[in-house]
Amino acid sequence: MKVLAIDTSNFTLGIALVNGNQVIGEYTTNLKKNHSVRVMPAIETLLRDCDTKPKELTKIVVAQGPGSYTGVRIGVTIAKSLAWTLQIPLSGVSSLEVLAANGRYFNGLISPLFDARRGQIYTGLYEMEKDSLKTVIEDCNILSSEWANQLKELNRPVLFVGQDVDIHRDAITDALGELAVFAPVQSYNSRPSELAFIGLDKAEVDVHQFVPNYIRMAEAEAKWLEQQGK
Repeated sequence: MKVLAIDTSNFTLGIALVNGNQVIGEYTTNLKKNHSVRVMPAIETLLRDCDTKPKELTKIVVAQGPGSYTGVRIGVTIAKSLAWTLQIPLSGVSSLEVLAANGRYFNGLISPLFDARRGQIYTGLYEMEKDSLKTVIEDCNILSSEWANQLKELNRPVLFVGQDVDIHRDAITDALGELAVFAPVQSYNSRPSELAFIGLDKAEVDVHQFVPNYIRMAEAEAKWLEQQGK
């Protein structure tokens, strides 16, 4: 089963091709460049280098958010287009769940996070159970200080992982102290191959009904609805 995984939900661009339990190829960049003009060339290059034709793909897996509104839309749109064109299944995976997989060897709770500005973060709480991730607290949008205080009540070590961890480090350590553990820089970026393997077990979604998971509305959209009295 050849699965193509696509993640453009944040700063990192990740593409992976897996076959069964083997990672055939993986492409990751952490550059300030427009995902919209780079994703398809990256996919084409990866498939070509791995001697794989699009018609050989059996499933598409995409990181469906949260994260950058534009980034999430790009990845989901391309994934839906490929799945529909090739007539193969499509599955979505939480972008936070993919990042949490970087803490698979941590003996405790895992809190992946993305900065959501104004002291807020996108985050969730996960834990490894045997060889798979278990959701302890569903993904949410919350003030980092409030999140840290909520985790303090659990009285368990928590691994924080993600490129934006340093932005919220003070708020986290003020509340959790030694219970807060910070992942090394090598674990900051999501792995597209992890996305592929997690997506293998996710249910197939209807291509036409599948939408990004932003968790919260874009500020412009929220203001527009407010102006409309909704």
